[in-house]
Amino acid sequence: MSERRTSGVCGNCLPLCTKESIMVAFRGIWTQTFWKAVSGEFLAMLIFAFLSLGSTISWSENQQLVLMSLCFGLSLATMIQCFGHISGTHINPAVTISLVCIKKLSLAKAIFYVAAQCLGAVVGAGLLYLVTPADRVGNLGATLVNSSLSAGQGLLIEIIITFQLVFNVVASSDTKRNDVKGSIALAVGYSVTIGHLFAINYTGASMNPARSFGPAVIMGIWDNHWVYWVGPLMGGISAAALYEYLYCPDPELKCLLKEVLAKATKPSGGKHREVEAIRSQEEADDLITKPGTAHVIDIEKGEEKKEKDSSGEMMSSV
Repeated sequence: MSERRTSGVCGNCLPLCTKESIMVAFRGIWTQTFWKAVSGEFLAMLIFAFLSLGSTISWSENQQLVLMSLCFGLSLATMIQCFGHISGTHINPAVTISLVCIKKLSLAKAIFYVAAQCLGAVVGAGLLYLVTPADRVGNLGATLVNSSLSAGQGLLIEIIITFQLVFNVVASSDTKRNDVKGSIALAVGYSVTIGHLFAINYTGASMNPARSFGPAVIMGIWDNHWVYWVGPLMGGISAAALYEYLYCPDPELKCLLKEVLAKATKPSGGKHREVEAIRSQEEADDLITKPGTAHVIDIEKGEEKKEKDSSGEMMSSV
């Protein structure tokens, strides 16, 4: 028991639970660069929520869906252009958590990002509430499943529209590609616009748990609110995983996995085979848990090598 304790493993936990792993995950959170990124995410979300939710305020009897869709899409594109080199401008917990699942962002950074996004959305919605006449506030852009739909149908809508958004994000910012032309910020903005044009009448077209969380807190509207967390997270994670592991896997990761599988299936007998299996398992575990192979940024050493094209700006924190 004493040997196991000195090795840093807590009881029967996996190697992932070692003190060293935890220290590696959180060692960069006290740097200036880290807090610039987190504060940038907060400010970008605040401005995005204030502007985009403002387009939902009804100043006349006719709600203009095109106006709202363009405001959401162009507001996001503008924030990406402004803060992309500072925080990566996820402005969306679904994007942030999806990047963690494909090893493009550290868990420690993701926790602070999601907190900053939710807080920014609440502050942005609160400021909008303060400057809007009481008789015009309405529900302050809170997302609600259409009364003609069930919660399950609303969930499916949110999964699909968030899937296309996150797939766009990871595909547009893929540094392995050399065929990306034009502005990534506008590409993501168009994706948000399309989602709104289609789904506003269905679910309010959230695609973003923080965007729904902000007005829900200010107005106290929580009807089927779980849909706007579960749906975007399911859609985002599945989109990122399909792109990263099926359609466009990292060549280096692919080669390493092939080597591990080749060693694991190599025929041998007796104790030698048992040792080989253990070593292969350790290599597979290392491939999953080591920050270096997971592309986790060491903020103390600065960000990873930036690409010269626009794709480096969009996902500079990834």
